[in-house]
Amino acid sequence: MEFPNEYKYTKDHEWVLVQGDKAVVGITEFAQSELGDLVFVDLPAVGKSVATHGTLCVVESTKAASDVYSPVSGTVAERNEALANDPGLINRTPYTEGWIVKLSGVSQSEIAGLMSADEYKKLVGK
Repeated sequence: MEFPNEYKYTKDHEWVLVQGDKAVVGITEFAQSELGDLVFVDLPAVGKSVATHGTLCVVESTKAASDVYSPVSGTVAERNEALANDPGLINRTPYTEGWIVKLSGVSQSEIAGLMSADEYKKLVGK
């Protein structure tokens, strides 16, 4: 299982990657493996404000529907439109093509408070 070191993680199994002034958000490889094959992603609207730990979107798999929580506060600046036609991108490439949203207006201190890859590995027992 992969846990890229440049990413930050949450106990709810989301990841964040800072790119310039935006934070890219997705779910971890561990999370997608627990969910199973994803069949639908309810993407949030661009411009939506999200709070830390607030519901960012819902993903549905062949097993269940699950909330994805925002790891940091911000505004949805971009959403991964490719997921509408191919939600399985999250299963196949959770850290690259399977990103969910890009948030703007994020706090660096909130990002700094997230878990490192090593801390997340310990959380999931890998």
